Amino acid sequence: MNIELFGFWAGAVYEALDASETRVLGYKQIKKATKLKKEEIMIALGWLGREGKIVVTVNEDDTIVELV
Repeated sequence: MNIELFGFWAGAVYEALDASETRVLGYKQIKKATKLKKEEIMIALGWLGREGKIVVTVNEDDTIVELV
């Protein structure tokens, strides 16, 4: 994998969150909005989390991601 792709994926997830009305999306919504694979989404979330741009909450039904 090319590390430049990590930033691209993070940008796609960030844009999907920013475009949502509430700036909050579940994992399935992110997948649908970005068309990224599970591994790509997880890498993107790690990138955004490390930068302090998101808060992630995991519950029984879904993984919820909020843009801060």
